[in-house]
Amino acid sequence: MSNGHALLAVGGAFLAAGALARVGARIGLPTIPLFMLAGFVFGPHTPGLSLVDDPAEFGVLAGLGLVFLLFYLGLEFSLDDLARGGARLAWAGLAYLVLNIGGGLAFGFALGWGTREALVIAGAIGISSSAIVTKLLLETRRMNNRESRLIMGIVVLEDLFLALYLALLQPVLSGADGFGAALADFGKAFGFLLVLAALARWGGRLVSRLFGSADDELLTVCFVGVAVLGAAAAEEVGVSDAIGAFMVGMMLGNSQVAPRVHKLVLPLRDAFGALFFFIFGLSIDPGAVGTVVLPVLAAVVLTLVLNLAAGAFAARLHGFDRQEGVNIGLTVLTRGEFSLVLATMATAAGLDSRVAPFVAGYVLLLAVIGPLAVLRSDRLTWLLPAKLVRPRPAPVP
Repeated sequence: MSNGHALLAVGGAFLAAGALARVGARIGLPTIPLFMLAGFVFGPHTPGLSLVDDPAEFGVLAGLGLVFLLFYLGLEFSLDDLARGGARLAWAGLAYLVLNIGGGLAFGFALGWGTREALVIAGAIGISSSAIVTKLLLETRRMNNRESRLIMGIVVLEDLFLALYLALLQPVLSGADGFGAALADFGKAFGFLLVLAALARWGGRLVSRLFGSADDELLTVCFVGVAVLGAAAAEEVGVSDAIGAFMVGMMLGNSQVAPRVHKLVLPLRDAFGALFFFIFGLSIDPGAVGTVVLPVLAAVVLTLVLNLAAGAFAARLHGFDRQEGVNIGLTVLTRGEFSLVLATMATAAGLDSRVAPFVAGYVLLLAVIGPLAVLRSDRLTWLLPAKLVRPRPAPVP
């Protein structure tokens, strides 16, 4: 691909993604599925204008998108917020993960595509989209609702689980030779995570000194460099580049420069994140998606049931009413960036070719259904049987 053609393709990708997302925003849809849809429409598998013949030619750009998405999530992660949630938050988050990861794993094995494929599907079904959940709470002006703090706590616990799950999954997907080799790979990856976690927890002063420039330009250059290097180092030791970027973000998130980095990284996250989802959309083959329609529909129904069950448990545990339980279950319904990260990893590992179109269709459908359900949650209270929620009086502040 010539430089002129490459620039044309990148510019066209940005414009196509932006234009379609702008149209969808008018009816309340989040941007992630629309960016994917734009890539699908202008990809090599659909008739009409194709911006690129081989999505792999955008590999570095997609990688940068993934780095900035996970770096931002790490920046938002707060160990202190997690500790303040107490035991009830821990139980609510644990119940959510057990129901969704366990249900996703059982569903993956039921499909019969293989053990590694089942592990990927479990993660794709089990983890909600932090980006969409946060955006929904802001756009529906529910951030101050008493159930919203619990929702954000569950999302934080999911992010913590994400780090451990990716560290465990990476040696499995890479095809480690035997249990001992897989255990050694996991130990190496987990050790790397512990070092970064220790820096994130106790290295705030050191990080603040290293990134303490008053010049925003220099600060941007430095945090971009350390995010990309952290992702590369993680990849080299057997952890995914995504979780390396996440841990670097968590490290900077506990430093004094965090508010400035948070502000400066947003345009990079939005721009390169849009490209990541667009490029994933380029790889979607409608013929392949057509072969997994029934599994996708079954997974969506399963996810709705599991999320409402988790919402009911969390509501009962915290003394919330039926409506608040429905709000919890529906707000964490959407799937997004993490599911697509897993699909990308599955493709790179040479897993069953049905995994990527399954995840794409699943994410697209839930990313449309989820926000629409949240906007109409007051009319969907009937989804949660009243006997599952028995609120007690809220504690006096």
